[in-house]
Amino acid sequence: MRAGSIAGISPRAVGWLAFFGLVLLAWVTVYQMARGQGSWICGPQTLRLLPLGGFWALLPMWVVMMAAMMLPTILPSLRVYYDLPAGAGASGFVGLVVGYGSVWMVASAGLAGVQVYALNNGLIDLAGVVASPVLAAALLALAGAWQLTRAKVICQTACLRPMQYFLANWAPGPIGGYRMGVDIGVVCVGCCWAIMMLAFVGGVMSLLWMGLATLFMVIEKLPDIGQHVRRPAGFALLGTGALVGVSALGWL
Repeated sequence: MRAGSIAGISPRAVGWLAFFGLVLLAWVTVYQMARGQGSWICGPQTLRLLPLGGFWALLPMWVVMMAAMMLPTILPSLRVYYDLPAGAGASGFVGLVVGYGSVWMVASAGLAGVQVYALNNGLIDLAGVVASPVLAAALLALAGAWQLTRAKVICQTACLRPMQYFLANWAPGPIGGYRMGVDIGVVCVGCCWAIMMLAFVGGVMSLLWMGLATLFMVIEKLPDIGQHVRRPAGFALLGTGALVGVSALGWL
């Protein structure tokens, strides 16, 4: 048996198994939460605290949702990382995932804060859905407009070219992996934040919305096709927002 392997399994395989196991665990937990079977994570005992329970009642839910939805989107970067001879170390792989995840944990805190504010001001209901069709239209339009901005192009391009990033910013070991993971996470937040805001349109705990949003964000980061879906998605979101807004105003 090779040194560094576990029961004949290479460290690289162990890393991938752990990664996909974490994603699966996150989705199982999300499914339980969506069915109202959660316990301390957005279960009946925590939901009843809203809105007074506020931030601390919602933060664990958002962290689990981010793990389920955003970890799959880093797969292209992880594959490139492991393709580099210097990137084969398991500790660097772990550091990369932890750094990326830590950025999305901060983003989760921001989204939980937005939900608390919106809930306390009557903008959304307890299910996390906007109370006004006009606001839903505005969020759809915002997401669509962001897809067409230069900032979105820059962030998405960075996500689509992880090899260029690693070659220019390579740092070895777990600390280096963590720093690179943070960089990738920041760019990913810039790329996906507007799509994540649509949780308040589709429903924060809607499995359908989470599944569709995750699929879209993964496709956007695929090197061969990601650049071709950005603008069509932007126009589709703008059109949907316009239809929702016109309908809400009684013009349709």
